[in-house]
Amino acid sequence: MKHIIMGYVPRDLDYAVSRELKRRRSSDRTTKSYLYWIHRFLEFSGKTIDKISKKEVREFLYYLDENKKLAGNTLNVAHMAIRFLFEEVLDKKIWIDIKYSKVPKQIQRYLTKEDIIKLLGAIRNPKHRLMISLLYSAGLRVSELINLKIGDLHFNEGYGFVRNGKGGKDRVFVIADKIKQELEFRCRGQDIGGFVFLTNRKKKYSVRTIQAIVKKASCKAGIANWKEVHPHTLRHSFATHLIQENYSITDVQASLGHKSPETTMVYSHASGKLIGIKSPLDRLQ
Repeated sequence: MKHIIMGYVPRDLDYAVSRELKRRRSSDRTTKSYLYWIHRFLEFSGKTIDKISKKEVREFLYYLDENKKLAGNTLNVAHMAIRFLFEEVLDKKIWIDIKYSKVPKQIQRYLTKEDIIKLLGAIRNPKHRLMISLLYSAGLRVSELINLKIGDLHFNEGYGFVRNGKGGKDRVFVIADKIKQELEFRCRGQDIGGFVFLTNRKKKYSVRTIQAIVKKASCKAGIANWKEVHPHTLRHSFATHLIQENYSITDVQASLGHKSPETTMVYSHASGKLIGIKSPLDRLQ
């Protein structure tokens, strides 16, 4: 049986994987997930890393699919973690030719414009309301919101930058007119290298705190009885409302930073239009 040939085998595999992911600006969550699946795979194979063949890789993925009944996207993560280990860390010389599992397309849940008004109205803390307004109005991910720095906001031009977003990419987002003055006031006189939003203890907000704010507000407002509302629901709502207002798919993909087969073309053709997008927050009555 032909083994996968590696350029070298590091003494500390976890460190080697983590370092390479960090170099690529992957998130801590991705690193944790990749290490989990790599360890699961190594335990399954029962072999040292230099004795593993392509057969073990296939058998592991078949095992997960047939016995664990995992979702397609979970199988994809396991597959990508193993491929990353061999191709990017161990410098393997044999291609792991395994087809990715198909991920069933799901209709993303979103809030109506009326729901957004109720949600924001249920948040009494001005800073919290501003944070959630920005989350929706710019289609930001939670991690992008809490890592947003004052120097990334350009109020005169009406836009800001997400730095090192998902996939390590930067992108532009629109600053809604309705929150521009309040947001600018909060940033005035502050160090441009500092975070836009800090807790009362001058600490960076956690993802859990933002999730709790949205959950509490949605319960108080009595909206979305189909499921619990998450911060990412606001991102889906932002995209849906732009589409409803007849913005093109290309514009919306660029504003969200989504990957596509024509990623380069999307950014090059939509970058000029993006600043012209008016945030759906400004259209709420």
